[in-house]
Amino acid sequence: MDLLKGFFTDIARVFFSHSTILQLFSKNREQLLNDEGHCTSRNTVAGIMKYRGRRAKAARKYKATTNSNHNLPVAPNRLEQNFEAPVKNKKWVSDITCIWTDESWLYLAVVLELFSRKVLSWVIAERMTATLVGDALMMALWLRHLPTGVIVHSDRGSQYCLNAYQALLAKHQLICSMSKKGDCYDNGSMEGWNHSFKVEAIHGERFLTRDDTKQRVFDYIEVYYNRKRFH
Repeated sequence: MDLLKGFFTDIARVFFSHSTILQLFSKNREQLLNDEGHCTSRNTVAGIMKYRGRRAKAARKYKATTNSNHNLPVAPNRLEQNFEAPVKNKKWVSDITCIWTDESWLYLAVVLELFSRKVLSWVIAERMTATLVGDALMMALWLRHLPTGVIVHSDRGSQYCLNAYQALLAKHQLICSMSKKGDCYDNGSMEGWNHSFKVEAIHGERFLTRDDTKQRVFDYIEVYYNRKRFH
């Protein structure tokens, strides 16, 4: 009984120690508890959470951000759904996702590195433009001291196909790669990140202002995802 009580206590501690940033998936709590010496499973943790009136957040549908119905030039898929990278600065993936606030939509551009699985850079703005994705790319480049020869993969959204973004890739000797039209699996790692971000940090929340939203994005990426979350 004492062991079971201690297990309940540890689950509660893990839950509340992370709840200031977001509600964790039960699978992440499982990993944290196993690291502390508990032999448990995702279903066990989820069941106890349900018994205690807690539950993991579920996914929901969101506004589409990709407009691939254009006549702009596109790049071949050089990644070919191979999301493993043997060294850093070999493969980066990028995408845009949107967040609703009571003031307006916000658009978040992210660059994710496939070696470390960490977010290299992110930019949030009120408009979904080539400048948005270009700024995110430049931040990643400066953070990694201007590497060359990196495969930078994205979907075929017009922002990634416009000359302004393509010129940045060429200037810094980066290799452009794009998903096939309508194939989300070609950018699976980035789509997976978007899903986790929306479910863990956004779903079920109401953001009154753009500033509130930006703070949540900062907390999720810089405080939690890159430092604490299992990748």
